[in-house]
Amino acid sequence: MAFAKDFLWGAASASAQVEGGWNEGGRTPSIWDALIDGHIKYNDTPAVACDTYHHAKDDAALMGEIGLRSYRFSISWSRVIPAEGKVNPTGIAYYSNLVDELLKNGVTPMITLYHWDLPMWVYRKGGWLSEEISDLFADYAKTVAEALGDRVGYWLTFNEPQVFVGAGYNRGTHAPFLQVGKVGIETVTRNILLAHGKAAAAIRQYAAKTPKVGFAPSARCYTPTEDTPDAIAEAKRLTFEGSITHTGNIWWESPIVRGEALDEQKHFLSEDDLKVIHQPLDFFGVNVYQSRNYLAKGEDTAQRRAKWGQPRTQMGWAITPEVLYWLPKFYYERYGLQILITENGLANCDVISLDGAVHDPQRIDFMTRYLAHLKMAVDEGVPVIGYQYWSLMDNFEWDKGYAMRFGMIYTDYANGCRRVPKDSARFYSEIIRTNGENLPTLPLNW
Repeated sequence: MAFAKDFLWGAASASAQVEGGWNEGGRTPSIWDALIDGHIKYNDTPAVACDTYHHAKDDAALMGEIGLRSYRFSISWSRVIPAEGKVNPTGIAYYSNLVDELLKNGVTPMITLYHWDLPMWVYRKGGWLSEEISDLFADYAKTVAEALGDRVGYWLTFNEPQVFVGAGYNRGTHAPFLQVGKVGIETVTRNILLAHGKAAAAIRQYAAKTPKVGFAPSARCYTPTEDTPDAIAEAKRLTFEGSITHTGNIWWESPIVRGEALDEQKHFLSEDDLKVIHQPLDFFGVNVYQSRNYLAKGEDTAQRRAKWGQPRTQMGWAITPEVLYWLPKFYYERYGLQILITENGLANCDVISLDGAVHDPQRIDFMTRYLAHLKMAVDEGVPVIGYQYWSLMDNFEWDKGYAMRFGMIYTDYANGCRRVPKDSARFYSEIIRTNGENLPTLPLNW
């Protein structure tokens, strides 16, 4: 087998990380605008970010030049609904124009409704701790589906609930920088799960074009320590059962995909809740960067083989290409859904060289290894429908500010956010042109 002819080669971004225009066009602040003082490296802010609010047309054209077949981007809730009960036509027009420009350049739009930038007006009502929020989120989903659902076919409700709950409500390192305790985490979990179910139903009801609906968790994956049935079975068990908390996989996936509450959830999730939460999914999105086996000692009680000198990205994440072979297999075997790789990429120390170009051979090597392993899974019959490189361009990396560069396009922040395609953009363009047939055959775990 090989990648399907309509394989969704693409890239991803998030509104708070790229848009800027934080107080323009009727938009009101999000928690990442109003609550970040003292929390972000170098006191960076997302006020301008990559300024895609003013460069959407040019960015869509650049995606077309690279040859992207898809682009996953998120909607700023506070740009579309700046206050309770108020729809902002200027915000709707921004996203409608972006969708049109993408389609004009042969790029399939994929919308993520929530990528962490909660509106401050919702936060003041209690945010994810409020029972009202799932209905507010459903109204937001309805508004976006009505406006864009005639042209957008792929929809994701949430990006990485494990991360924005863990960092935002447990550790307090991401907005809204809270530590709410066990009961608070359970309340937030229930509200997010209900919001997912209500939003998925709203998308299906109000999108004019038949939608394909999924979500994009941060998919923890353990990989086998040796090539034996027992080792493979243990890796698969740990992938889904290695953490029965809000940071783990099945905490979110069991209610959403299977309509089942874990024993640890039954005191706060009712059968009526599960009927709302458990909506049909068309695909399973997975954000994945590394195997959990390679965590530093002490980071995870189930870690198996942290190694001295393990190759790592600038974020400190282990470079483990085999995860793109095992993870799609494990997830397809468990849930039977088509797989969409919604994030995968490398933070690297990129600079504009003296020749005016950005040479990033480490990223090219990373993409080659990871995509070669993904191709192995596809060749074995795993139905992977697309790959979204994270990210399209260097952007605001949350509490790290602008210190991390994940993009295949260099963002020259000091010079009007000028875009400079890196060598990896040209490399990825060739991958897309050949539909991955030019990827090497590598030994598993190489």
